[in-house]
Amino acid sequence: MEITLTTPAILFSTVSLLYVAYTTRFVAISNLIRTLKTRFQEDHEDAVLQQISNLRIRVLLIRNMQLSGIISLIVSAVSIVFIYIGEQNVGFVFFGISLLFLIYSMLLAAREIWISVESLNIELNSIHELKKDGIDDGLLISHKIKKMTKATKELFERDEKES
Repeated sequence: MEITLTTPAILFSTVSLLYVAYTTRFVAISNLIRTLKTRFQEDHEDAVLQQISNLRIRVLLIRNMQLSGIISLIVSAVSIVFIYIGEQNVGFVFFGISLLFLIYSMLLAAREIWISVESLNIELNSIHELKKDGIDDGLLISHKIKKMTKATKELFERDEKES
């Protein structure tokens, strides 16, 4: 099989798009970590600790996703050089290696998505726990709101009626 200079060049656009997506995920997770840190300092919730533990793993995965994407791009560029100087077989091997790094990067992305779904389930379970504590759905406006029991709600309603 013969490959041309354009074959490895295809990876440049693919890896660039993946890198943008990975960076966007990294920025979103960075902001989430800061928010959860503040939330934990206020409430000391177990769910927040579980989230932070998941986020630590996700940050490492994203770092490795980005690194393997960069390595894929570099190895692809090396394959272009070998193809350019007429070393088709060596270029073919390097192109294969770059594809392996790209596949590894996407597998890490799949794992990170799996963990992010687990994180969302932790969040949903904490909302379920709030509902078990007798919190009215209308009061679940924000996760930053303190737990409000039915008794507390009745006090607020009674105060409103008296006003």
